[in-house]
Amino acid sequence: MSQIAALGGRVRALRQRGRITQAQLALQLGISPSYLNLIEQNRRPLPAMLLIKLSDILQIDLKTFSTDADIRRTGELIEVFADPLFDEDDVTTQEVRDLVATSPVLSRAIVRLFDAYRSAARSRDSLAARLSDGQDLASEETLRLPTEEVSDLIQHHANFFPVLEEGSARVSRDGRLDTGDMAEQLTRYLESHCGVRVKLDQADAMGGATRRYDPARRELTLSEVLRRGSRNFQLAYQIGLLTQSDAIDGIAADPLLTSDESRALCRVALANYFAAAVLMPYDAFLAAAQAERYDLELLGHRFRVKFEQTCHRLTTLRKPGHEGVPFHMVRVDIAGNISKRFSASGLRFARYSGACPRWVVFAAFLTPGEIRTQLSEMPDGTRHFWVARTVRKARGGYHAPRTEFALGLGCEVRHAARMIYAEGMNLHTREAIVPVGVTCRACERMDCEQRAFPALQHRLKINEHVRGLSFYVPVDRC
Repeated sequence: MSQIAALGGRVRALRQRGRITQAQLALQLGISPSYLNLIEQNRRPLPAMLLIKLSDILQIDLKTFSTDADIRRTGELIEVFADPLFDEDDVTTQEVRDLVATSPVLSRAIVRLFDAYRSAARSRDSLAARLSDGQDLASEETLRLPTEEVSDLIQHHANFFPVLEEGSARVSRDGRLDTGDMAEQLTRYLESHCGVRVKLDQADAMGGATRRYDPARRELTLSEVLRRGSRNFQLAYQIGLLTQSDAIDGIAADPLLTSDESRALCRVALANYFAAAVLMPYDAFLAAAQAERYDLELLGHRFRVKFEQTCHRLTTLRKPGHEGVPFHMVRVDIAGNISKRFSASGLRFARYSGACPRWVVFAAFLTPGEIRTQLSEMPDGTRHFWVARTVRKARGGYHAPRTEFALGLGCEVRHAARMIYAEGMNLHTREAIVPVGVTCRACERMDCEQRAFPALQHRLKINEHVRGLSFYVPVDRC
């Protein structure tokens, strides 16, 4: 069934939610009740003009009919039902798809309920540990992690914030930041437009901080350990907090953020967005990225930014009519924890459990500092082209801790030829494809040597006399 045809269930659900009969809605749409019935039964497509009229009549956003949103919600629900809590229920992938198509509100409510359940479980475990340690129990933990809420907000906005792009352009224009020494120009802007004095200090005096702002004294202190690009970024970040506070507060007031901690973290993320937009102006950066075929290291040198900042900025190039490649990006540590995630390509990242170990982002730890590529295929047949490399964060001298992460940047394979890293690769041969999934529990592949958990779609069958590719591969397939 086509994606257009599959909208029928969504139309029926929205009509019923608005307590409108088929005859009433058909009259307002200017079609017969029988034709509307065929649309709702997915036996006729929903034309674009009817879709627009429907959104006006029901007073809904056209994004309600977004198939991308359906795909993301389906993936989230598959992961929800992959939890051992539902082992006895045998929920199928098709049942999940039907639920998303016909009951979008219920689907969203199930995900929120599961979020609350997971958060309550975390709080319970934390409470038990604190009780056993005799710790103070005065503080109360939030239902959802602030990092999750901020990631969801960024995804909701497609990681593109026009008001901050406009603000960065004004600062660049007023500060004449297009030529010369960027650090000097940003420092001068802070002094002349914000009344803030900038100074450098030794690492010991900073007490572990790399940037410290004193609002009372209007003084910004940067650590000596910051290199040129990082120093520029911190200067631009402070300008963002001081000059874009109204815009940032407006975005951070989104109901998706349910705690003060989430809103504070959102402010930091948005100030970082602004800083990247100042150092990598939209039009200039997009033009350079296209001309250099998304050569990440070359772009970093040209705009004097880090590898991670370059990857981040590429995911924000979503201006309507003036977009770059729709990338997804993920940052992981060596234990597999996902600390940053965003997807404009449709790829879904694990929300509740570990990611697939076959992703090239994990293999990047085997060759630190080197770029690795991968052509991957999801269980549904969708193919992606990946670029991955490790990044190291160090703060200080010999004794300072060094943190290693791996960054993965990817896109649908149809965009891969626009990237320099795909040169010489046959993007259509099956021999080059690495089969991957999202999580073990939700993955349907039964021929994976790295499977760590039984698949949701197959009951676990144990035969002590037979060993297959994996302990979790059904014996009848061995």
